[in-house]
Amino acid sequence: MTRELLPTATPARTRAAARELLRPHRTLACAGFGVLVVATVVGLLTQPLLGHLIDLVTEHHPAGDLTRPVVLLALVAVVQGITTALGLSLVSRLGETVLAELREKFVERALLLPLDRLEKAGSGDLTARVTRDVSRVADAVRTALPELARSGLAIVLTLGALAVLDWRFLLAALLALPVQAYTARWYLANATPLYAKERIATGAQQQQLLDTIGGAGTVRALRLEAEHTERVTERSRAAVDLTLRGVRLVLRFYSRLHVAEYTGLAAVLVAGFLLVRDGSATIGTATAAALYFHSLFGPVNTALVLLDDAQSAAAGLARLVGVVDEPVREEAAGTAQEVPRSVPTVTLTGVGHSYVPGRPVLHDVDLILRPKEKVALVGASGAGKTTLAKLIVGIHHPTTGRIDIAGTEPGETGRTVALVTQEVHVFAGPLADDLRLARPAADTGELREALDRVGALGWVDALPDGLDTVVGDGGHRLTADRAQQLALARLVLADPPVAVLDEATAEAGSSGAQLLERAADRALDGRTALVVAHRLSQAAAADRIVVLEDGRVVESGSHDELRAAGGPYAALWQAWSQHRGGTVPNPDPDPDLQL
Repeated sequence: MTRELLPTATPARTRAAARELLRPHRTLACAGFGVLVVATVVGLLTQPLLGHLIDLVTEHHPAGDLTRPVVLLALVAVVQGITTALGLSLVSRLGETVLAELREKFVERALLLPLDRLEKAGSGDLTARVTRDVSRVADAVRTALPELARSGLAIVLTLGALAVLDWRFLLAALLALPVQAYTARWYLANATPLYAKERIATGAQQQQLLDTIGGAGTVRALRLEAEHTERVTERSRAAVDLTLRGVRLVLRFYSRLHVAEYTGLAAVLVAGFLLVRDGSATIGTATAAALYFHSLFGPVNTALVLLDDAQSAAAGLARLVGVVDEPVREEAAGTAQEVPRSVPTVTLTGVGHSYVPGRPVLHDVDLILRPKEKVALVGASGAGKTTLAKLIVGIHHPTTGRIDIAGTEPGETGRTVALVTQEVHVFAGPLADDLRLARPAADTGELREALDRVGALGWVDALPDGLDTVVGDGGHRLTADRAQQLALARLVLADPPVAVLDEATAEAGSSGAQLLERAADRALDGRTALVVAHRLSQAAAADRIVVLEDGRVVESGSHDELRAAGGPYAALWQAWSQHRGGTVPNPDPDPDLQL
């Protein structure tokens, strides 16, 4: 399936998004930058005071005359230090506040995106954005933003101070400006597309790593280790090459900045020499001018060097804003219809689906799931079972045909349909909070009732802190079968009228298989249900069995009817039961007989 990466915002849209984030915090921004202006102005008194000291010495004034300027220098240092610390803390608070809001918006929108959109983009693209891109923006906010603000103010006010000393000093200093402006323009023109390519290459690298590691079992089984290693190497090499191009770009950037520094300082020194010779300025004034320009080395270089961080952060911010601006379906945004109180019929009419045009996975599927009917879906691997399940849930949309649930299509029915798969995530935090994800207002009694319904209350009560036990990363680790019970308990709490279980009991070992299957039956009681069966014992217990072959429904009926028909299901059942010596217990199935 061709990857369709999530969008990246245009530069104009990225700037507009930054303004939107800053607008509610105008007071904090003005306070922070105002204090930095005071700190910078106070700091600019250092050079004239030093020049005054030089004049006092060259004019042979008594030592006592040096006391006042020295005390003033000490006072300037103290005031500048205090105001700079306060200003930077305010600007940092502004940056962290805006960053937190951006993260919240990103996560909120990412959770609301249609799942088919995320599948087309690949988990690597979203992972790269939520890790590397957020990290780059965070680093820029914590370091680059405060330093850039202080450096910008220092540059502007120092140039103004040069003009106050003598306008000719300002003209001499400005000789460095064309070189710096050209350098900045050249760097921006080359850095912006380079960092954007680097972000994409990094996302592709992460996607390949996730695909290879996630499918490690299949890769080894098909002896594709060398091919996948080569793919990882190619993606990694592409990312490294772009990173090295960035390093070379920065080195060339620095060398051009040194030329600008030499040009400006030489011009200021020559101007000072001429003005002192003509009597237009004292040695102290010329010294102050030279010190002013030398003091610009730090802020100018900092501002220009921070363009590197700024461009990297801008590229990351554009990718985050692209996700924030991505449209979501109305029901995801909270305008969905209410969940119908009655259990609906699910009707599939002529449903077909293709991930790649011209290569259909499902063909003209006609299927009706009657209210409160439990239908098992069986078939060999690749028959289209999971695809059909995702269509009913609304993750994908049919390429042809229609799916009707309570008079609407999947994805337009609010929380009418819920999906439970074998890939269960246990969220870090108290177990009660994990359960309340399905029903935030649930009280303790409702949580315990849901756990009891799926047979999990006993082991939950045995946990160190019961429902308050911290689970997930950094907490109590749940086994695969207990994690599945937790997912089934969330299904009970969410209480959707239609449920789809896609091999939701597949991770259980022989000791937990029967327990999970009973838990699944109780969780599905009273709902219209489609179960992608991992074990034929699940299918045998269903009200009806539907057999898929090559994306087509080839059989439908009860367990006894299909066994008597002697078709594909009967062949599967015979092979499955013979493997168990003619019995139908629930040990782990042989991999070659998995459905």
